Amino acid sequence: MIDRNLIIIPTYQESENISDLIEAIFRLELPFEVLIVDDNSSDGTAQIVKIKQEIYPERLHLMQRPKKMGLGTAYIDGFKYALEKDYDYIYEMDADFSHDPEDLIRLYVACKKEGYDLAIGSRYVKGVNVVNWPMGRILMSYCASIYVRLITGIPIFDTTAGFKCYHKSVLKTIDLEALRFLGYAFQIEMKFNTWKCGFKIKEVDVVFTDRRKGTSKMSSGIFKEAIFGVLEMKIRSLFKKYEPPYLSIESDSLDRLDTADDTNWNKKTQTYQQASE
Repeated sequence: MIDRNLIIIPTYQESENISDLIEAIFRLELPFEVLIVDDNSSDGTAQIVKIKQEIYPERLHLMQRPKKMGLGTAYIDGFKYALEKDYDYIYEMDADFSHDPEDLIRLYVACKKEGYDLAIGSRYVKGVNVVNWPMGRILMSYCASIYVRLITGIPIFDTTAGFKCYHKSVLKTIDLEALRFLGYAFQIEMKFNTWKCGFKIKEVDVVFTDRRKGTSKMSSGIFKEAIFGVLEMKIRSLFKKYEPPYLSIESDSLDRLDTADDTNWNKKTQTYQQASE
């Protein structure tokens, strides 16, 4: 049986990028499907997608929402769609080419071939692989991940990464209705829940390139949500019971996380039992 792969791409005012991105994804060797979750863009993003649907009626899907509702809710709506349609692997991806479509194959291989439940396209697993960001933004992002690791204990270098592949078992296990955050903090919360539930996680080194077209959606409010939200998330976790993996790819190997090309990584992580305490 051929795996069903769905890439969820939230959009808001991405008319300059979305057509080229769809074409780049559909040129890949794997038969990916794409779900665009558009928050009522006024620049015609949804209309462009509809035109593309005439060319790719079986592979391109569109979910239109009435207003700008946040990154986190866009992914949650996409996750629910993916589970309802029984996709095997579900991806998060930005619409602005900051995530290289070619790396989708590497995330798939990490999950399908290597048996991981979550593969993260990581900017920081091998130093700092970011192109065209100002130094201040790099430091903010990098230090945010250090902060998250210190507060939560999660052994992931790029805690705010938004380029990921989930096996469907992860999304079936996590209570999507209980997720609290919208921006950066949503990305952290998903990784934290995945880790606490004992799923196998791998960071795959990627190069992140800042957008060349369109406008960034980053704001100080999103960053503040991440900083203060992490503290709230950690406190709530002390009173929460995390469920073990549901039909994990390799549910008998719950005692480790892995990161690319680091054979000593297992020695630096907590076991599944410790993480669940």
